Amino acid sequence: MKLTLIISTYNWPEALYLVLKSIRAQTVLPDEIIIADDGSNDKTKDLISNVNKKYDLNIIHSWQKDIGFRVARSRNKAILKASGDYIILIDGDMILHSNFIQDHIDSAKYGHFIQGSRVLLSEKETQINLIKNNIKFSLFSPGLMNRKNAIHSRLLNKLFLNKKNYLSGIRSCNMAFYLKDCLHVNGFNNDFEGWGLEDSEFVVRLVNSGVKKKNIRFLAIQYHLWHNENNRGFLKINDVMLETAIKNNVQWCKNGINSIENEG
Repeated sequence: MKLTLIISTYNWPEALYLVLKSIRAQTVLPDEIIIADDGSNDKTKDLISNVNKKYDLNIIHSWQKDIGFRVARSRNKAILKASGDYIILIDGDMILHSNFIQDHIDSAKYGHFIQGSRVLLSEKETQINLIKNNIKFSLFSPGLMNRKNAIHSRLLNKLFLNKKNYLSGIRSCNMAFYLKDCLHVNGFNNDFEGWGLEDSEFVVRLVNSGVKKKNIRFLAIQYHLWHNENNRGFLKINDVMLETAIKNNVQWCKNGINSIENEG
């Protein structure tokens, strides 16, 4: 199984550097890394270029023009560039446990998508670790706001494994799926702009098409750097689109991956 890791980012190269540093420390490396860049300035481009020169990580930079929050479209554009059979999505402010990739590989199952969780870092600890370029965290690290999510245990994972198709807890910052399942529903819906719910609507279509949710805990751990909340101005509009997908049992979005592919 060839694996593609896609990282969403926007104008935070300091955080992205730590994410890439944590990828280098993985017990198993992804076959390719694609940065889904929603219009960052040249600082992000320069970082990726420098990391590619210094380390053998096979990073592809997928960039689109900055005309507002368009993470759904940015992910679709990155997915189109993917050569992997299996896709892991994370955000560019998520520092990965050293077994993150291996855990996702071990959890992969045909006919399922994987939903992982995250550990939240406090504002103070985020600033300290950005200055120190630290990527090493554990259950006992200071400043963890939901510490139980930092427990890495295969036994607890088996005990608390959940395969119920509910929408609560959907986060594309720690999600994995087979590329063919993603293409079958036409990827993310480009009509979603502004923060929120584009990942939930994507999951609704996956589930409606027969793909089941596998919610994993105590594996695939990631540490979320603190930042100010994104603008919620589009949330009501996005919620209407989500409810429409649920009500109408939607499996395919008209404005998805194919729209970007048809651009040339």
